[in-house]
Amino acid sequence: MLLKLLAYLMSIIVALILIVWIVWIPSSKEPDYQFVKAWGEKGSAQGQFNDPTGIAITKTEVFVSDARNARIQVFDYEGNFKRQFGTKGTGPGYLGRPMNMSIHNRELYVADYWNDRIQVFSLDGVPRRSIGKHGNGPGEFNAPSGVAVASDGSLFVADFYNQRIQHLNTEGDYIQQWGNTGQTGIWSGEFNYPTDVALNNNGNLYIADGYNDRIQVFSNSGKFLHKWGGPFALNIFGPFNGWFMTVTSMAIDKSNNVFVVDFYNHRIQKFAADGTFLTSFGSEGNRPGQFQHPIAAAVADDGTVFVTDFGHNRIQRWHPATP
Repeated sequence: MLLKLLAYLMSIIVALILIVWIVWIPSSKEPDYQFVKAWGEKGSAQGQFNDPTGIAITKTEVFVSDARNARIQVFDYEGNFKRQFGTKGTGPGYLGRPMNMSIHNRELYVADYWNDRIQVFSLDGVPRRSIGKHGNGPGEFNAPSGVAVASDGSLFVADFYNQRIQHLNTEGDYIQQWGNTGQTGIWSGEFNYPTDVALNNNGNLYIADGYNDRIQVFSNSGKFLHKWGGPFALNIFGPFNGWFMTVTSMAIDKSNNVFVVDFYNHRIQKFAADGTFLTSFGSEGNRPGQFQHPIAAAVADDGTVFVTDFGHNRIQRWHPATP
């Protein structure tokens, strides 16, 4: 009798594993990406980094937030150093800990984490303006970690410790928010330390819900659309395809594909706009083409992906594999 019961329980467990595998662990639908090159090492000289974090690109240049060096470094696509700007401090144009960034209308928007503000620079490094201050009221921040800029110039900001996303107009005036200020949650529209925001070509808002290990998506009118990441996208983390272990950033390409930076899984995962898993690349290690905690990514028009390899203090460049 006991053997029959054990066999019955084992069959149930096997069936459940098969169901989970089929439903929640998708297979790749696109070819892999190929590692091209890397540049950088730990230090404070030109071309060196101390915790490279955010990354943003134009058609010819790569902007990297060199967080603990409190500066922005600029390179060409081959990794050749071009210029830098920013100095540690709290005054206008100074940086505390620059994080994720966005480029809009030839201006660089920097989430200045320790200074609780968004700083705007010209692309050659001239300070233009500062948005926000410390606090938990409308238009105030507690460690902003990411920023996206809409076509009308309004801002979406990941307000990390305030557990919310804020939508501000071009002057920094409050419009609306997603999330409950100062409260974590796992349900739709709630957050557990949001890390980044991005907008696709349709104006839909994608949110890296960092410690909920998922992506949440809202329409440009603020309506919740969908979410993904593990079973039911309810803070169930893991190493499988489509699952995450802390989402730190995103990048959206011209086809609205979403590249999600999967920090503790040491990889980048690529999804269609609706969250369908497409492929992933990267693994943990010290060799070229391996990561030690990737933290941000940017995608060029030709599909080239630039990744800040946080633990190795370097930038990696990847390209879609040739069919």
